[in-house]
Amino acid sequence: MKKILILEDKPEIRSWLEKLVAAAFPTSGAHHAACLAELSDGLIRERSFDLALIDLGLPDGSGLDGLRQIKSLSPDTLCVIVTIMGDDSQVVASLAAGADGYLLKDQPPEQIQVQLRNISLGLPAISPTIARRIAKHFSLTGPSSPDESTLTARENEILSLISRGHRNVDVATALGISENTVASHIKSIYRKLSISSRAEASWHATRLGL
Repeated sequence: MKKILILEDKPEIRSWLEKLVAAAFPTSGAHHAACLAELSDGLIRERSFDLALIDLGLPDGSGLDGLRQIKSLSPDTLCVIVTIMGDDSQVVASLAAGADGYLLKDQPPEQIQVQLRNISLGLPAISPTIARRIAKHFSLTGPSSPDESTLTARENEILSLISRGHRNVDVATALGISENTVASHIKSIYRKLSISSRAEASWHATRLGL
């Protein structure tokens, strides 16, 4: 991870996150935004951030709006929610909006560093308590037996790769196909598994042994 965006309004938390990022990725550079108004299309496109750490409670709106903006302009940017809000509605809304991870600020700093490093290994950055809530949510509300057999061999390949954190361009290179084809397959995978984010895709890939 080289270029990292921290979307957080409180200066002391921004400084704390910057130290965690520096410890997890020593060669990285962090850019800060304190509110949604400080985000701009040019900032996101020109910087091509590898990772964005996003607080939900911003002074001019929800961090989910920032998440959607970043994902729409830079789909390959890994977006991780970093917040004190861990209720089910916020977790589900974040994953549905495309979050690649969800970390709670009250975790030990060392644990957050490990989870951030895991991102580069293709593992989702999710706090243990949040992971348990996701599992419980799917057990109660998710489809009881999604028909994974409807995934084609190519879709299984792509699901396996994106679950490890590979970007669309990396998947395209690895499989010798175009990015548009990769995006089309991912759309089909999401539809068949009734999911809407890479964090959910990672969960299904793990469950399927991919």
